[in-house]
Amino acid sequence: MAAPRILIVGGGFAGMECAHKLEKILKPGEAQLRLVSPFDHQLYLPLLPQVASGVLTPQSVAVPLRRMLRHTAIIPGGAVGVDAEAKAVVVRKINGEEIVESYDYLVLTPGSVTRQFDIPGVDQYAVGVKTLAEAAWIRDHVISQLDLAAASTDPAEREARLQFVVVGGGYAGTETAAYLQRLTTAAVKRYKGLDPALIKWHLVDIAPKLMPELGDRLGEKALSIVERRGLHVSLGVSVAKATEDTVTLTDGRVLPCHTLIWTAGVAPSPLIATLSAETNRGRLVVDPELTVPGLDGVFALGDAAAVPDLAKGGDAICPPTAQHAMRQGWAAAKNVAAALHGQPLAPYRHKDLGLVVDLGGIQAVSKPVGVQLTGLPAQIVARAYHLGALRTGPARFRTAANWGLNAIAGDDFVRTGFQANRPRTLKDFEKTDAYLTPEEVHKMVAAQADGSSTAPTEPEFP
Repeated sequence: MAAPRILIVGGGFAGMECAHKLEKILKPGEAQLRLVSPFDHQLYLPLLPQVASGVLTPQSVAVPLRRMLRHTAIIPGGAVGVDAEAKAVVVRKINGEEIVESYDYLVLTPGSVTRQFDIPGVDQYAVGVKTLAEAAWIRDHVISQLDLAAASTDPAEREARLQFVVVGGGYAGTETAAYLQRLTTAAVKRYKGLDPALIKWHLVDIAPKLMPELGDRLGEKALSIVERRGLHVSLGVSVAKATEDTVTLTDGRVLPCHTLIWTAGVAPSPLIATLSAETNRGRLVVDPELTVPGLDGVFALGDAAAVPDLAKGGDAICPPTAQHAMRQGWAAAKNVAAALHGQPLAPYRHKDLGLVVDLGGIQAVSKPVGVQLTGLPAQIVARAYHLGALRTGPARFRTAANWGLNAIAGDDFVRTGFQANRPRTLKDFEKTDAYLTPEEVHKMVAAQADGSSTAPTEPEFP
């Protein structure tokens, strides 16, 4: 009798941690472990702003899946549809071939994509901070704007090149704006003829407060830090429309710029829409045990699942954070193993470890286990937390070494050009149009069952 098949979709925090834990819990040969991921690494998303600013190299925040997972088969591709009735997942491999993966237990951790809203121009001219490619593109692009401004003799073009807009006053947006503003402030000193006063960074958010999760005191402290550096923060304001060289805000201001960085929230992976299951604001509704009601053998966690927050009670659901995703990965692994062994499942319950926000240099605000810290103590806590959360020794060493080098030698202002001709829309980077409809999923699964073949398609996952 063949061993049960456990299929994990997604190699992020939740998926990788689940697979890693299952390898430890299960005995050799007790189950077939397979993980579907378009990338061969787990991306440590909280440090992407530092990759975008060049403080960290991309390799520092990319933990190789094959270094962490020794007994799990990794399928290089993306899941583009799920047929829960047939217990099958359609996978589009990176070479374009579409295959059907059957399962006995399915762990859905497909993550999230950048939430766009229906704002004219955002889909064409905005870039997010969700992938390594986006972070690399942002760094090249920001430095190229300084080069283009230095090359231009048109004052209006110079103004537009040296004005930057970041939308989203959460952790990702605030840290991205803070780090990139520090980068351009240091870089412009090396450009002869460029007036540093022309560089303007705008942080825009519809919310009335910056990072409200921090509380009033720490939120106001973070606001004062970035404003003292020269960052222009506009709260209660959003984007009305965007063009190639302007961003129009809802308060009527028209900002001439060629850079729109979009971090205004996340939406669950479009993969969720291929299932016929109940959702909560697009996230799969799950039981406290992380099982999907009505779908046999299906678990869901991370950004794509509306996991009940038992610590808060009521209708509260866990926020889409790395901290929750990692812990849910451990809990899901234990429950999958329990289901395999015919044992009762345990509900996911957590104790909040707090929040950390790294604003660059020695500036940070942190709230570890409820203790409010600012300045250097907060920065020490923030960086210690990140080093602890990185899953391998080499990743920790690279990250710590990069921080040390940056502190001693300062920033480098190198435009590699690798991303120069790459399409730069959210859809290009995050592949939001790569998914099948439920009807297409059922058709392909049925064809596979009948022994029909499916011709390879063009690759959608790089």
